[in-house]
Amino acid sequence: MYRPGVNIIPIHGKTPRIHETAFVAPGSTIIGDVEIGAGSSIWYNCVVRADVFKIRIGERTNVQDGSVLHCDPPRPGDEEGSPLIIGDDVLVGHMAMVHGCTILDRGFVGLGAIAMNKSVIGHDAMLAAGAMLTEGKVMEDRTLWAGRPAKPMRELTEAAIAGMKMGVAHYSENAKAHAIAVFECGLD
Repeated sequence: MYRPGVNIIPIHGKTPRIHETAFVAPGSTIIGDVEIGAGSSIWYNCVVRADVFKIRIGERTNVQDGSVLHCDPPRPGDEEGSPLIIGDDVLVGHMAMVHGCTILDRGFVGLGAIAMNKSVIGHDAMLAAGAMLTEGKVMEDRTLWAGRPAKPMRELTEAAIAGMKMGVAHYSENAKAHAIAVFECGLD
């Protein structure tokens, strides 16, 4: 599928696989062993670089403007490596950096937050804006972590979880509008 203004770069025999219903905004670069699921969106000027290992992005997940996604390969002493695995219905805020971690379904990464190798963001859990989840830390489901380094703050309320679900729905609909706008602009 043609995606105007998007850099899609095969490397090491691996070509990004992007579902036909996913929106990838102009200015984004998708490299190597990447899979992006149905209804997901990669917003303006994101870099998704799987040149050394794999990146998997589930369905209806959004990665907002300027975010950087990367991973680390298997190596001696770390045969599993640090792939980047992002589940379904995940929100990744603007200018976030997620590197070799796992974000479970409905997880949330706040604006400018960092999640490092082998860390895990639980189901319905939120890493606050500007927080840094250090290597190997595991956030429990339905919790809020904040700070540098991030530490558990509290359990999330039903209202907070509902707000995250609304955010997923908003980005899903907004991506459709942006896809039409990009097409109508005739970007090449």
